[in-house]
Amino acid sequence: MPTLPLDPAQHSRYFHGNPVVSLPADAAMASALLPSDAQLIREAISALMRKPDPQRPGQAIGGSKAGIYAFYDYDREPIYVGQTTEGFAIRLGRHLISGRSDAVTKSILDPFEIREVALWSLPHIGDLPVRQRKAALDPYEYTVFDRLVRESSFHALLNEAFVPPSTVVDLPDPLVGVIIPDEVFPGRNHPDVRIARRVQTMSQLAKFVCERKVSLGLRRTLATQALRLEEITRRRVNALTQVNRHDGFERGDLEIFEEEPEGSLF
Repeated sequence: MPTLPLDPAQHSRYFHGNPVVSLPADAAMASALLPSDAQLIREAISALMRKPDPQRPGQAIGGSKAGIYAFYDYDREPIYVGQTTEGFAIRLGRHLISGRSDAVTKSILDPFEIREVALWSLPHIGDLPVRQRKAALDPYEYTVFDRLVRESSFHALLNEAFVPPSTVVDLPDPLVGVIIPDEVFPGRNHPDVRIARRVQTMSQLAKFVCERKVSLGLRRTLATQALRLEEITRRRVNALTQVNRHDGFERGDLEIFEEEPEGSLF
């Protein structure tokens, strides 16, 4: 580990005539590892990509060349649907790890909010020439999109564009995996953390909309995020109100903000 030079002539700081030499650097400073939460999530994503593909016995799901994927948040609310013609490992890596997908770049999608992933592997489409895969995938993407929009509490997903209407097709059972390990989940699932992240994402998306000529779909996504923010904030306030009433205090919904916590510095 690097230390300051031991030659006193090279030091500008002294204590009782002796050079002040730094202690060895903390091992964490030299570590190439990510913070533990991020490392555990990456490992969970890698483990999911190594799981057997239900449609291709003996092969990993991450290597499937074509398929549909969906993301769910911490309440198992569907939030995003997409398709891949290059493989789940590549496509999900762009969303969840490198942040290089358009959805993440535009702050449409916050990877922090994704807890569960559903993967529909479609090997018969993966066997087609690359240029033919997207058209073949479109009916499957529409089928998943339409189903999840109907299942959504908001009847909307965060996709910028509506998936073009198409023929509804039969789907195989998806492979579903959780990418937020149990060790990480409690901290990320705290409602105040989720509210703060949702506000941040919505603010960044609003800034993107403000500075560029954007599609109507992107503005619709901003409106959906506003509904999602209102919903989780309302649930948080209502839950706190119910707790206070259970403890014997009757008060208006907004009065809970007037009570300072014990030991407040303000």
